[in-house]
Amino acid sequence: MIPVGFDYARPDSLDGALALLAEHGEDATVLAGGHSLLPVMKLRLAAPELVIDIGKLAELQYVRLDGDEIAIGAGTRHRTLEASEELAAECPLLPAVARTVGDPQVRHRGTLGGSLAHADPASDLPAAVLALGGTVVLRSPRGERQVPITGFYTGVFSSVKEPDELIVEIRVPRTGGVGWAYEKFTRRANDWAIVGVAVVDGRVGLVNMGSTPLRASATEAALADGASIEEAAVLADQRTEPPNDLAATADYRRHLARVLTRRALSTAAGV
Repeated sequence: MIPVGFDYARPDSLDGALALLAEHGEDATVLAGGHSLLPVMKLRLAAPELVIDIGKLAELQYVRLDGDEIAIGAGTRHRTLEASEELAAECPLLPAVARTVGDPQVRHRGTLGGSLAHADPASDLPAAVLALGGTVVLRSPRGERQVPITGFYTGVFSSVKEPDELIVEIRVPRTGGVGWAYEKFTRRANDWAIVGVAVVDGRVGLVNMGSTPLRASATEAALADGASIEEAAVLADQRTEPPNDLAATADYRRHLARVLTRRALSTAAGV
């Protein structure tokens, strides 16, 4: 299908993009890589009056060590995450997960901020940032605020981000040599995950197990109480509501969550 007609703007600065968002509000949408936005526009599930292209804003593209955290510009592309030496040394889960996203064309265009803003529960990187206990930095002409990723998502394709706000940065802790793993089950190599599990430092993020990216809270609590990997993994699907669709039944996803969590925890523990 062909999208509904729209106006297009490519501001040359972050301030310019924020000014356009403030002016147009809910009538505008932001284009970064486009792999999430353009398909929904073609299906006419989204019909913005104005598309604001921030894909070339260099001030949103960086990976910086900042004390005990790593600051990542929202416009940083998946391929940059995948190849970052800083992330490989200080937060290896993130480049490993980025490496599983789509194909090389997608990874060279898609951005971390765009992936988080799209709020798709079947997306890999939101679950990874959730497992890391990261923070989303939002900015508007009204100022800047930091939202823990645990409180960012409100439902399918929805978050606490206001219409005049833009994700400008994602902050994740420096995990260094802490054990980590990512397990992802797909029908074909480049498909969305039927289920995915990200593990780092006793935290477990789940892909496609509810209306938002989720933490396997029962598994995490069991691990904190001294349970074995096997005992904790069988709790991975508790408090989840996986979808029941053409790709898999909800019961099958629950089974996968338990199996993949056990594998990921074992890999992270080096056993």
